[in-house]
Amino acid sequence: MKKLLILFLVLLICLPSIIACSGPTNSINPDTSSIRDAGSIRSVWSTMTSNTNNNLAGVWVSSSSNAFAVGDGGIILHYDGNNWSLMSSGTTDDINGIWGSSSSDIFAVGYAGMILHYDGHTWSPTFSGASDDFNSIWGSSKSDIFAVGRSSIFHYDGRSWTSMNSGNQGGINGIWGSSESNVLDVCAGNNILQYNGKTWNTIYSINGGELSGIWGSSVSNIFAVGVFTDLLNGRSVGVILHYNGSGWSHTTDLPPDNFLTGIWGSNGENVYVVGDGGTIWRYDGNGWSSPPSGTSVDLSGVWGSSATNVFAVGKGGTILHYRP
Repeated sequence: MKKLLILFLVLLICLPSIIACSGPTNSINPDTSSIRDAGSIRSVWSTMTSNTNNNLAGVWVSSSSNAFAVGDGGIILHYDGNNWSLMSSGTTDDINGIWGSSSSDIFAVGYAGMILHYDGHTWSPTFSGASDDFNSIWGSSKSDIFAVGRSSIFHYDGRSWTSMNSGNQGGINGIWGSSESNVLDVCAGNNILQYNGKTWNTIYSINGGELSGIWGSSVSNIFAVGVFTDLLNGRSVGVILHYNGSGWSHTTDLPPDNFLTGIWGSNGENVYVVGDGGTIWRYDGNGWSSPPSGTSVDLSGVWGSSATNVFAVGKGGTILHYRP
């Protein structure tokens, strides 16, 4: 009896220590550290006041105090480093893409062959001769610009726009180039086209896919994004393709569940991809990660002026700003 009493007293004294030692170990969640990390990343992307509910399709940025966003209903917004404000576009038609060679030489494209030009003061229409919708625009200089759309490619030489024959039957969603003799398009019909300074040629196709955006840091480091439908199970997932100078491949086994729509990078080791459901992917030169965006709204475009000044735009006037 005495021995039992002594054992009871020992247990009574040690029990709090046992609980204190075992409690934290049992409560450790393998996801705790990643959740904490996600929180720190989330604070880097902030939602901005855009002063519009219109869907935004594209964004172009020249500096931390000069950014432009375009979208449905002829909306054009300008950011001066503090606030976004509405600009007069002169149209109520949808604007799908924007690109500039400088802050006083910017082009916006959209519905029924529309091309608008900004000279640093006002937006004005320019005649393209096209009738199909334009989806995107890019140039190597102010006298070498390409506008692409539903079934056409138009080129601007600094004086006028002329039609080009791409040989592609599907719509063209995105465009990027490293020079005037190396320009690449991505198509709704799953093709990647290349312009060599003379002709357009199909250089890659993805079966069952639709590509929507393309960007690269050099001729041997190019990324294309979109959606891929697995014909075996009918499931559609986002896809990221990479060109390393010798061939195209899927860059990652990570399963992005949403349609990926836009891509931009400050260099080859800092690349951003956006998509449906608030999806944001980032490539750091070694692999892809998916930092929380803080929104579930579909995102359609991304652009920046540096690694620490990036904007993403999407539905309902959504504008996100990355500034660590």
